[in-house]
Amino acid sequence: MAVMRLWHGRVPTEKADEYEKSLIERAVLNHGSVKGRLKTYFTRKDEGDAAYFLPVTIWDSMESIKKFAGENLGLTKYYPEDDDFLLEKEKYMQHYMISYKG
Repeated sequence: MAVMRLWHGRVPTEKADEYEKSLIERAVLNHGSVKGRLKTYFTRKDEGDAAYFLPVTIWDSMESIKKFAGENLGLTKYYPEDDDFLLEKEKYMQHYMISYKG
């Protein structure tokens, strides 16, 4: 059964385009380096002075996620440049089992 892994991030609107570019360039390469990652989606919603990001990855198993994130796969994996953008850092990732693909 596939697993959806997601996280939320919020950045100032004036940094949103740069963050989006950084996120896609860095994370897509990083996710793609691990066998078992099936899909990566980056969603964005601009609202007032903040842009909200919801990166979603689809994996073939929790074991594949561990290869990417490490043994404590519940902790969010951040990159050094995230400190230049994010207004706060969520500590934990969310994982959902995917039971239907239409």
